[in-house]
Amino acid sequence: MNAKSTTAKFSLSEIRAARARGEDKTRADAPEAESLGADFWKDARIVAPRGKTSVHLRLDSDIVDWFKAHGKGHLTRMNAVLRAYVEAQKGRG
Repeated sequence: MNAKSTTAKFSLSEIRAARARGEDKTRADAPEAESLGADFWKDARIVAPRGKTSVHLRLDSDIVDWFKAHGKGHLTRMNAVLRAYVEAQKGRG
């Protein structure tokens, strides 16, 4: 299987050029890293990506359509909803 990679690498100058052209996907209200200060970073921790498992899942069409209607990344958002549910259930017991 030859899956298309979703990882992209850019140099700092390429990122700055994209921002100058208005092509940056960073939220407008996101703070600059330099402005966060030492207190922000002192408790920071590295979060390793979790492993993913490919599954075949049958879902109601209207559910899939709703997530797709909200743009690219619908599977990631579905995973986030499931994760939030699991975390909420863990807190109950």
